[in-house]
Amino acid sequence: MKKSLTLMLSVVFLFSLVLAGCSGGEDKKQIKLAYVAWDSEIASTNVVKTVLEEKLGYEVEMLQVDAGPMWQGVSDGSADAMVAAWLPGTHQSYYERFEGQFEDLGANLEGAAIGLVVPTYVEANSIEDLADPAVAELFGGEIIGIEPGAGVMTATENAIEAYGLDLTLVNSSSAAMAQELQKAYDEQRAIAVTGWTPHWKFAKMDLKYLEDPQGVFGEAEHINTIVRQGLAEDMPDAYKLLDQFNWSPDDMAAVMVAIQEGTDPEAAAKAWVDANEDKVNAWLEGVE
Repeated sequence: MKKSLTLMLSVVFLFSLVLAGCSGGEDKKQIKLAYVAWDSEIASTNVVKTVLEEKLGYEVEMLQVDAGPMWQGVSDGSADAMVAAWLPGTHQSYYERFEGQFEDLGANLEGAAIGLVVPTYVEANSIEDLADPAVAELFGGEIIGIEPGAGVMTATENAIEAYGLDLTLVNSSSAAMAQELQKAYDEQRAIAVTGWTPHWKFAKMDLKYLEDPQGVFGEAEHINTIVRQGLAEDMPDAYKLLDQFNWSPDDMAAVMVAIQEGTDPEAAAKAWVDANEDKVNAWLEGVE
C-alpha cells in the first residue's frame, strides 16, 4: 500500500509540473513586429524589440517582409505592429488601401526625406540637369534603385517621366544600392541612387539630394507607428510603449552606423538602449 501511495503521489506531482509548464508557456507575452529590410527600419525595429523584451518581458517575433505585406499583416492582425510607415508620400498607396483596418499612433520620427542622391563631387545639382544627354552619360544611363514597388521607386519613375530623363531605373535592394554607391564613391565616379534620410550613408559619405523643382518626391516625410486594431485592449503595456516611442534622425543614424560597421543589429540596438536610459524611460512613462 505504501509503495502504491508513493507511486500515485509521484505521478500527481509530475502531472502538476507538466501543467505548470504548459500554463507558463501560455502566459508568456508574445508580440509580432513587421518591418521592411531598410537600414532605418532594421535599426528602429530592433530598438523597440529590445525595450519590449528587456523592460516589459515580451517575446518578440520580427517579421521581415516587403512594404505591401507589412501593411497587410498589421491590417489583418497577423502582425501586431510596425514602426516603419513612411508618410505621407512613400507609403501613401498602402495607407489608402488599408485605411480603417489599422490604428495610426502618429510619428515616431520627424524630418525624413526621399529623393535622388549623388555624391557632392558630382556637378549636377538638380534633377533637371540629368536631362542633358552628356550628364546622363556620366551616370552610365542609370539610376540605381532598391526593391521594386517601394515608394521611392514609384516616385523616381514619375520623376524620369516628369523631367524627360533618358535614364533607366535599375531594380536592386537597399543593401545592393548602398554597396554600388560606396564603390562608385571610393572610385570618385558619378552615380545617382534612390535615397532617403535617415540613412547611414550620409554619415559615411559626402552626399547631396538633387533639387526637385517640380516637387515629384514631395515634402519632408515622417515615420509613423501603426498597430493592429485591438492592440490597446490585448497588450496595453506594449501599446503604451509603441504610442510613446519617438526618437530623432541622429538617434537612428547612430544605430544604423553601428550596424553598417559590422555590429549585430540586436547588439547595436541594445547598446543604444543602454546608453539612452532617459529617452527609453520617457517611452515607458505610465506603462504598468
